[in-house]
Amino acid sequence: MNDLAGLVAFVHKYYIDPIIYDTGYNPVDTITWAIILGLAILGLIKLLSRWDLLMDNRLLLATLPYILAGSSLRVIEDADLVSAPWRYLLITPLIFFLVFLITTACLILTRKIWGEKFYAKYAASGLIWTLFNLAVLSTLGFKNAWVIAAVFILGSILAGGVLSCRRRLSALKFLDDRFNQMIIYAHMLDASSTYFGVDWFGYYEKHVVPTFLINLTGSAVVMFPLKLAILLPVLSMIDRFLQEPSLRNLTKLTLITLGLAPAVRNTLRLVLGI
Repeated sequence: MNDLAGLVAFVHKYYIDPIIYDTGYNPVDTITWAIILGLAILGLIKLLSRWDLLMDNRLLLATLPYILAGSSLRVIEDADLVSAPWRYLLITPLIFFLVFLITTACLILTRKIWGEKFYAKYAASGLIWTLFNLAVLSTLGFKNAWVIAAVFILGSILAGGVLSCRRRLSALKFLDDRFNQMIIYAHMLDASSTYFGVDWFGYYEKHVVPTFLINLTGSAVVMFPLKLAILLPVLSMIDRFLQEPSLRNLTKLTLITLGLAPAVRNTLRLVLGI
């Protein structure tokens, strides 16, 4: 009984309470969700193969609107527009599963209806979902609309600076790839939104390693070199070792999501003042 009680307490402390109270991540659930993410990528590859689909450039681009939809849906929960217990579905990591199921349903449905010409309809469905979420959020009013321009300008300048280096450094030639450029840009936007949120508005970071480094340095500026220190070698290894197109592109879509989703969420929260 003591072992069972200890296990229940462990699960509550590291998995359930962070969702219910939205307290952010801890080392235990961070490792767990990372493992689940890796397994989900492999599982999705098999599902796509079963549906006779490849994660090619067209499908990757058509899926991007669903990232925006998921991010704006998360902000709806941040704004307390959904009550418990339904709001728990909109908190990480449960929202990932929810968005995955809806995205998959849209993918299957549009492909069955329009066949090989489903890409535009599939993307449009995600865009409509995003616009609906933004319409709901707009009822709250915009308090800091200037943040949108600030995040995009800073993120664009930094991403442009990094990408310009690829012309001078042969080691960065992998940044010639369009999706690698998108990944860098998405994460520079994320770092910019974090910088403004933490340093200008007094928000706090929820991820374990960034929280440690921000507390250590006293500024979220550390997010910019941290992102690059991780992304540049990872992108180089992906292009070098992942030869299977679907696996490579799905991994890149995951990296785009990990940058763009929090960037959009952070920016919307700052704009709405929530």
